[in-house]
Amino acid sequence: MFSLSEMQSSASTLFSAYASFATSMMLVRSMVNEVLPSPVRSYLQSAFRYFFTPRANQLTIVIDECCGFNSNQVYEAAEIYLRTKISPSTERFKVNKTRRQKNLNIAIEKGEEVTDTFADFHLNWKFVSIEPQNPGHREKRFFELSFNKKFKEIVLNDYLPFVLAKSKEIKQNDKVVKLYTRDCLGDDDDGGGIWGSIDLEHPSTFETLAMDTKLKKAIIDDLDRFVKRRDFYKKVGKAWKRGYLLYGPPGTGKSSLIAAMANYLKFDIYDLELTSLYSDSELRRILVSTSNRSILVIEDIDCSVEMQDRLLGNEPSKPKVSKTEVSQTKLTLSGLLNFMDGLWSSCGDEKIVVFTTNYKDRIDPALLRPGRMDMHILMSYCTTQGFKLLASNYLDIHGHHRLFGEIEGLIENVKVTPAEVAEELMRSENPDVALGGVVNLLKRKQIEASNIKEGKTNAPEVQQAKRLKTDGAKKRAVRNCRKKTVRSMRY
Repeated sequence: MFSLSEMQSSASTLFSAYASFATSMMLVRSMVNEVLPSPVRSYLQSAFRYFFTPRANQLTIVIDECCGFNSNQVYEAAEIYLRTKISPSTERFKVNKTRRQKNLNIAIEKGEEVTDTFADFHLNWKFVSIEPQNPGHREKRFFELSFNKKFKEIVLNDYLPFVLAKSKEIKQNDKVVKLYTRDCLGDDDDGGGIWGSIDLEHPSTFETLAMDTKLKKAIIDDLDRFVKRRDFYKKVGKAWKRGYLLYGPPGTGKSSLIAAMANYLKFDIYDLELTSLYSDSELRRILVSTSNRSILVIEDIDCSVEMQDRLLGNEPSKPKVSKTEVSQTKLTLSGLLNFMDGLWSSCGDEKIVVFTTNYKDRIDPALLRPGRMDMHILMSYCTTQGFKLLASNYLDIHGHHRLFGEIEGLIENVKVTPAEVAEELMRSENPDVALGGVVNLLKRKQIEASNIKEGKTNAPEVQQAKRLKTDGAKKRAVRNCRKKTVRSMRY
């Protein structure tokens, strides 16, 4: 055991050693301050802290809302992406919806944090908003993204590009398709006054479109292939655009197909009347004003405008027109061709041009070649498959009906458009009544076609066809009268 005197001696020795060390350090510090310049001392202090301070494992990336005067795409993408990552543990979040938006928008509130997982490691997002110190200044908003330092390269090279791509997909799914036309008062997004727009509320989809199943699949496959081939078009040196020609009799669903294409791709539609243009330069100006990921529609291309190149030609079927008359309309065929596959066709990316006509043979052959009208789609008369789809859409008949056999036998030999069949199906909610009207329509068409073929214009069969039409209307009127009588008796 230590004696009391020994413990006192040890304490005195320890205190003396500490005093000597402290005195020496103060002396060294005084010498360093006197001898070494201030920049050298700062450098030595920084080096000392670097080697002896414990290092943090976390790295934080700050994503500001704006880059100078421009918006930060990474911030916008993160804001959209994090809507899908809000968990039940989140205590506060914001909800909003504008008139043109289809779904509710959810966003995290300031100060809230969201955890995400990518490639088997965790990342933490935090939304920060700092109120302005001076009046008139806007608040400073940014995201803080924190993660382990060893994943820095993965975050920069893989995770953030993934967030950008995912937000683009989410934004595309929520997009409201618009229908643009010229000289129309629309919303603020009007292409600098050239276009006005409304929301496209056409319900047509490929699922409800009454057309041949194989043709429908071919169109969908072609559209999917087009939107996925950005790099391919760049590699082969072609403008990223696609041209379609829809031709066939009126009422066969050309406009419905265009709406279905727009709803499927989420592309805006620009409806262009060539008769409203007066020069090639105006056509170029219109082309430049259309946005990417859009469908430009030119209906009735065969009769929408008389081309100057043809008016001054020597076609025997058309009379010559004076140069004075032609000068009033300077939109030429060469200008239209240059718009379709010339230098001006490369303005913008991911564009589709759709032409429609009731008479394909009237179109100038120069317009029909690939590169201008790449895919020609015949919108034919109603087929058996098309009729069954219409019956399913309008009457909810998904199986067999006793009148299907008779209708299918008639529809194969009669030229009737889907619009005519749809009109009959809309006349009654009773399947028997509606399908009976379709049978009368097909019989009437059959009689009319037979008489036209035989050259009989006033034959008794024509009167019979008219009677079928009149009798059908009378029967519907009687049924409606009976329904009203029954309702009045109930009350």
